[in-house]
Amino acid sequence: MVFPALIFVFGAFCLQQLPVLPDPLWVLVCIPPLLIYIGAVRVHRYAFSLLNRPALVLLSFLFGFFWAVALAAIRLGDALPAAWENKPIQIVGVVASVSELHERGERFRFDVENILTEAAVVPRHISLNYYQPRVAGDTSPYQGTNAAKFRAGERWQFTVRLKRPHGTQNPHGFDFEAWALSENIRATGSIKAKADNKKLQDFVWRPGYLVEHVREMIRQRIARVLAGKPYSGIEQALVMGDDSGIDANDWQLFLRTGTSHLMSISGLHITMLSGLVFALVSFAWRRVPALTMRLPARKAAVVAGMLAALVYALVAGFSVPTQRTLYMLMILGIALWSGRQLVIAQVLALALVVVVLIDPFAVISPGFWLSFGAVAMLSYALGARVGQLHWLRTWLHTQWAVTIGMVPLLLIMFNQVSIVSPLANAIAIPMISFIVTPLALLGSFLPLDAALMLSYKALDFCMLLLEWFNRLPAAVWQQQAPPLWTLLPAAIGVLWLLLPRGVPVRWLGFFGFLPMLLIAPPRPHAGDMKVTVLDVGQGLSVVVQTAAHTLLYDAGGKFSEQADAGSRIVLPFLRAAGISRLDGFIVSHNDTDHSGGMSAILAQMPVAWLLSSLPGSVALNPDVHHIRCFAGQRWIWDEVEFQVLHPQPGSDADVSLTDNDRSCVVKITSASGSVLLAGDIEKRVESVLVRQREPASGRVSLKSDVMIAPHHGSKTSSSNAFIAAVQPGLTIFTVGYLNRFRHPRPEVVRRYLDAQSQTLRSDYDGAVTLDFVAGDPALDSGVTVKAVGWRKQSKRYWHDVY
Repeated sequence: MVFPALIFVFGAFCLQQLPVLPDPLWVLVCIPPLLIYIGAVRVHRYAFSLLNRPALVLLSFLFGFFWAVALAAIRLGDALPAAWENKPIQIVGVVASVSELHERGERFRFDVENILTEAAVVPRHISLNYYQPRVAGDTSPYQGTNAAKFRAGERWQFTVRLKRPHGTQNPHGFDFEAWALSENIRATGSIKAKADNKKLQDFVWRPGYLVEHVREMIRQRIARVLAGKPYSGIEQALVMGDDSGIDANDWQLFLRTGTSHLMSISGLHITMLSGLVFALVSFAWRRVPALTMRLPARKAAVVAGMLAALVYALVAGFSVPTQRTLYMLMILGIALWSGRQLVIAQVLALALVVVVLIDPFAVISPGFWLSFGAVAMLSYALGARVGQLHWLRTWLHTQWAVTIGMVPLLLIMFNQVSIVSPLANAIAIPMISFIVTPLALLGSFLPLDAALMLSYKALDFCMLLLEWFNRLPAAVWQQQAPPLWTLLPAAIGVLWLLLPRGVPVRWLGFFGFLPMLLIAPPRPHAGDMKVTVLDVGQGLSVVVQTAAHTLLYDAGGKFSEQADAGSRIVLPFLRAAGISRLDGFIVSHNDTDHSGGMSAILAQMPVAWLLSSLPGSVALNPDVHHIRCFAGQRWIWDEVEFQVLHPQPGSDADVSLTDNDRSCVVKITSASGSVLLAGDIEKRVESVLVRQREPASGRVSLKSDVMIAPHHGSKTSSSNAFIAAVQPGLTIFTVGYLNRFRHPRPEVVRRYLDAQSQTLRSDYDGAVTLDFVAGDPALDSGVTVKAVGWRKQSKRYWHDVY
C-alpha cells in the first residue's frame, strides 16, 4: 500500500513540472489497456505474477498523473479572458474570506455569483483589493480592531478591474502564479472606490462562509483584547492560521531560529488539542455508567478528538499541514474505532493520498514536503526499535532526527538552515504548544480575557529567548542554491545517519551532504561577465558578476511598509547565486522604484561601497562608504571595465535637473560585449550624452550590445538620436504587468524595432540572464551574448505565454 501511494503522488508531482498541460483524453489511451492487463494477471496470476507489480506501479503513476491533469484542466478553464483585463466590470458575489488588512486597505477572496456587465467573463473565484480613500493630511495606517470594511459572508455588488494571475519571475524566486493556481484564485484586481458599490445582504448562510465568519469574530476578539501589543499578530496566527499580522522582522527572527513552523497552525498544535479532548472525554465518560453502556469510552473519546481536530483545522484555514495532521488523526481514529492495527507508514501513506486526491496542487507547496517529510523522518528514526528509551533520550533523539532530516529540504527550498534550531525549538516547542497556544485558544473561544493575556505574557518571554538565540554568532547557515540532484545523496546520508545504534560507521552519512554543501554556481571567466536583469515589477535591479566581483545596480521598488523588492527578490537571488557580499552597489537615483529596496540590501548584506546620486537627506547605513556618482569615474574588475557617463560633475547645484535626470548612467564593457545601464534619464540628458560622445571630445562611445531602456520605455525617453548612438542589438524594458504608466509605450518600442534592435520585457519574459562569453579566437567565432528569459526557461503549464 505504501509504495503505490508514493508512486501516485509522484505522478501528480510530475504533472506539475510540465510546460504544457497534456490533453485529458490521453487517459482513455493509457489506462484501459493497463486495467485489462491487470485483469488478465489476476486470472493467470501464476504465469504473470512477476509482471503484476510493475503494472500496478505504472497504473498508480498514471492515475496520479491524469487525476492532476483533469483537475488542472478544470481549474485553468475558469479563467479571465485577456480581452477583459483592466476593464471595468460590474459583478455580484460574496466575500469568501476574512479580510487581510494592509497599510493602504484590505484584501479578500470573493466568490462571483453574477456578472452584470454584458458579454463579460469573470472566473468564479477571485481576489480583490480595496484601497481606502485618504483624508487630506491623514497618514495613519489602515489597521485596527474594526478597520475591515468587508466582512466574510456579505453579498456585495462591485465594479472591479481585474487581471489574470501574474507575478514576477526570477531564478530562486516565489512563483505567485503557482500559488494562485493552488489556492484557486483565477483573477486578481481592485474595487473602484467611486463606483456604485453596495451591500446586498448581510450574511449568506453557507458552511464555508459560516466558518470564515467565526474566524473573523476570533480575530476581532484577539485584536480587541491585545490592542497595541506588538505580538498580537502571532497570537492570531496560532489560533486561526492567519499570519498576515506578523511583522516582517518577526518572520526573519523565526526563520533564523528555525521556529517558523510553530508560529502558525502546525500538526503539533492540532495533535495536542485532539489528544487533550480525547483524554478529557475518556476520563469523564468512564465515570458515567449509563454512557459507557451505550458506547465504550474509547470510541466516544475518538469521536470527540476527531471533531476537535476538524473544528481547529477549519478555524485554522485548512492549510496543507493542518490537512495532513487531520487526515492522519482521522485514519488513526477509524483504526481505533474498528480495532484495526496500522503502522505509521500506512497512516502517513493514506494521509498523503487523501491530500493529493483532494488537492493535487499541494505537491508544489514547500509546506507539503516539509510537513510530510518531518513526520516521515520521525517515524523512520523512532519506529521499529527494540526496547524502550528513557523519555529524555527519546526527546533528544526526536530533535536530532527532525533537525538533520530536514536539512536537505531546507537547503533546496530556502538555501539556509538554522544552526540554533535544536536549542531554540527545545524551549519554544513546549512553551508554544503547551502554554501559549492552549491559553490563546481558551481566551479566544471563551470570554476569558485573562487567558489571552497570560498567553501573551508567555509568548513575550519566548520571543525574548528567541532574540537571544538569534544574536548568537553563526546562528544561520546560509549558502548558494544546491543543484536538485544533490538531494539524492543527501537523503541517503540522512537515512544512514538515523540508523539504529549498533550499526557501524553511521558517521559516513555526513559525506552524503558534501555535494549539496560544496558545489557552487559557476562564475564567469576573466574578461567575461554575467548580467541578470531581475524582474522586480515596475522598477529596476541588475546584478553584474565578473570572475571575482559582483555589482548591484538599483534594488527595485517598495511594495508596502512590510515588503520591498530588496528583501523579496534581490536578496534571495543573490544568496542563491552564492553571493555573500557586494563589491559595489549603485543606486541610480531617488525614485522609489529604483531605491525602494536599498535599505534591505544595506541592512542584510555586506557592501564595500555605495555609489549614487541620492540627496544628503536620504538615510543611509553609516557603515557603508557612500560616494557621489559623476561622469569620468572608472574602474576595472577582472578585465571588465566600468564607466560612469552621467551625471556631469557639478550638476548637484543644477536645480532644474529632475531626479530622473540625475540618474547614474553606467556602461560596462567586457571582452565579450557591453551593456548600458541608463536609469531613468530623459531626452534632455540623452541629447547631452549624444553630443559628448563625439570622438573629438575624447568621451566614451555610447555604442553598446545591450541596453536597459531608459525610464522603462516612457515617451519622455529613448529619442531617435540616442537609439542611433547606442545601436543596441538587444533592448530590455523593465516594466510591471499592466502598469498604470502604460510602459513601454508602443511608439517607443517601434523606434527600437525600426533600429533593428531585438526587445525583451520583464513582465512578459521575467528576469533576463545575459551571458557575455568571448568566442574562440581559433575558430574566429567572435563575441556571443546569450539572452535567456526566465519565464520561458522555467515555463510551467499555468504560466501565460506572451
